Amino acid sequence: MHKYFFFLCFFGAILFPARGQDNRLQAPNELMGHRFLTFNTVIRVNQIEVARDRNVGLDEHGVHTPEAVIAFRNAVEAGFPGARITWSFSWLALHDTTSNYRKIRELVAGYHYQYGDDVTFIPGAYFANAYNTREQVNKDLHDGLAKVSEMVGNGFRPKSVVAGFLAAENQKYLAEKEGIHVCQGNIWSQHAIDNQDGDGSVSYPFYPSTEHFCKPAQGKADFIDCVNLDGWTMDFLAARRSGGADGYNSRMGVGPIETIHAFGTLLGLQEMLHTTAIHFDKGYDLNGFAWVTDCWELSLHKHHGYSIDVSGITDWLTEIRRRWPDTKMITQGEFGLLWREHYKENSFDYRFEEQGSGIGGSDCDKKIRWFMNKHFRLALMRNWQTNQPEQVIDFTRYDVKAQEPQDAQEMTRQWSLMGEINQKQTRPQDKPAPLKELPEIFKKIINAVYPNLIP
Repeated sequence: MHKYFFFLCFFGAILFPARGQDNRLQAPNELMGHRFLTFNTVIRVNQIEVARDRNVGLDEHGVHTPEAVIAFRNAVEAGFPGARITWSFSWLALHDTTSNYRKIRELVAGYHYQYGDDVTFIPGAYFANAYNTREQVNKDLHDGLAKVSEMVGNGFRPKSVVAGFLAAENQKYLAEKEGIHVCQGNIWSQHAIDNQDGDGSVSYPFYPSTEHFCKPAQGKADFIDCVNLDGWTMDFLAARRSGGADGYNSRMGVGPIETIHAFGTLLGLQEMLHTTAIHFDKGYDLNGFAWVTDCWELSLHKHHGYSIDVSGITDWLTEIRRRWPDTKMITQGEFGLLWREHYKENSFDYRFEEQGSGIGGSDCDKKIRWFMNKHFRLALMRNWQTNQPEQVIDFTRYDVKAQEPQDAQEMTRQWSLMGEINQKQTRPQDKPAPLKELPEIFKKIINAVYPNLIP
């Protein structure tokens, strides 16, 4: 496999050389017709800062250094000159008075003026609602965003928030009280891994419903004017699993932990590029635009048992520029606002197709198709080697009532929107079924949007 990847890289560079391009041009003024790449990082003090004064996980003081920040930003610039990225600071990282964190804040504020990077706040270091009331999260958002503005200066205001998961009420607060209309507020398909579950949404941008952050708003009555973004792009075949089912990491895609760390540089980068190609090749043709996003935590260079060299960033970005030289690498806030300008409501109809890479949980004998709109999401999978018919592995309706966990309940990790058939197959009702064997009511709903899909 490694030799084959060398072959692809070497001869691909000869057959398809990168065209000259000035990546320092302004971002496009429209969504359609473009390939977008967004890239975020997280700077924190503790692994998961579940509250202002409470932590879960490891102390990361020793790995957050000015030198690591400089090497990280240089790796991005080397791979994609002119790129603009998004930096997110935890509560403690914004307030730590040690020399390293003071210098880091100065550096990142400077990158806003040097490169046009966005700088923002991450509440709870990913999982704020699993540990805090919605009221407390709103207070943290208000104070954290104000601290970022103070840090960068000159009236700066972030274009977005990084949150991992963020409840609908808190996204509504961002839009209506803070004037921020873009939030990385869901991690598509996450279930039984890390500290919070959130499967059930669509994987591209949408306006969330007031009922549930994973549910697209159905109309004016439940509309939140905050573009809800995925956290990092995943391989659809790997992501259909729950947690580490079958011995595979369900979050494999463009993230470095599940690729470079798990498989080594060459095979890891091959999977990252495979996932990127799902969107930048066929996905672009199907949807009229394409988007890939990644979050590469600053601590990954030497912590938690990882030692992921930042050269992996340069390698991935360099290959993206070679294969898709028209790619626009802008901040997630800029991308979300372009989407918001194009879509005034949830009128999207996203479609994706993938044949597995053969790496990890990306089964080489499987093909999967996803259909995502405001009414439902639908996934069809088949074994193409045995020519089996497609089976429904996910059908999640959005035209029915949904509800998030309430603050009055015990804080919980279980924030998924589990539909009629869920891809994770954790319930008896999740058994895959042929399209033609679905209940008539399901077929009627699907036919209303895709009249030629069911044979």
